Amino acid sequence: MAHILIIGCGAIGQHVAINLIAQGHQVTGLKRTPPQTQNGITYFTADITQADTLKGLNEHYDLLLFIVSASDRSEASYHDIYETGLTNVLTTLPTTPCFFISSTSVYGENSGAWVNEDSPTNPIELTSQFIVSAEQRVTAAHPDNVIIRFSGIYGAGRHYLLTIAQFSPEVQRTPPYYTNRIHQQDCVNSLLFLINKRLSNQPLAPCYLASDNAPAPMWEVMSWLTKQMNCPAPTEAPAKNPATSNKRCDNQRLKDLGYTFSYPSYQEGYREQLND
Repeated sequence: MAHILIIGCGAIGQHVAINLIAQGHQVTGLKRTPPQTQNGITYFTADITQADTLKGLNEHYDLLLFIVSASDRSEASYHDIYETGLTNVLTTLPTTPCFFISSTSVYGENSGAWVNEDSPTNPIELTSQFIVSAEQRVTAAHPDNVIIRFSGIYGAGRHYLLTIAQFSPEVQRTPPYYTNRIHQQDCVNSLLFLINKRLSNQPLAPCYLASDNAPAPMWEVMSWLTKQMNCPAPTEAPAKNPATSNKRCDNQRLKDLGYTFSYPSYQEGYREQLND
């Protein structure tokens, strides 16, 4: 049995925790405000931006999952999480191996080319630069730390594109503006897959890109969604020049390790949402 700490035990973290508990592991979830329904998770109340609140943490976890999102898109919010908060965690638990949940926003590619774990991370947006800096500190902190970069998460309760599709959206068609996504169930499943690899002492790479098998132009995605929803088709918008981000995410490293996506493309995932 392993003892695992999940910092930022939100929707994805809770589902990971429940599955780990079912496998026989002990899970502690760190949150500022623990939920009333705990599902077998032992909660530790703390705010990672306040170092004093972390003092009571057990120092003997087998693995730490850092699954924390900034509360908004402001520079201050990203600084609080990825500078102050992460530094406090790494200082408090310097010898605990960490899975750091990152984002494919770390890439600066804006021409639609493919990117993988070894591609340059030179984003234009300052918020993404905070995440790059955080990745670098996590990698330097412990040789067994692993970075996991999720692309755009969708699924139950995440209706952003479905909402946009209802209102005849303006979408860039030429040149193609690629989007990358991962169903939230694949977020959970891929994390469990990697955790079990680590706990069984199988070697892991320092970084994995977790995105489904089918990067697709936003025009294609919106055209498909509006057709499925019987809504007016999208209208063509002028190209953003230069684009802030335009890339196709290559997930081959994760698949080579043996992971199989439950939702290999947006069609499987959104079709299920629409049916529900």
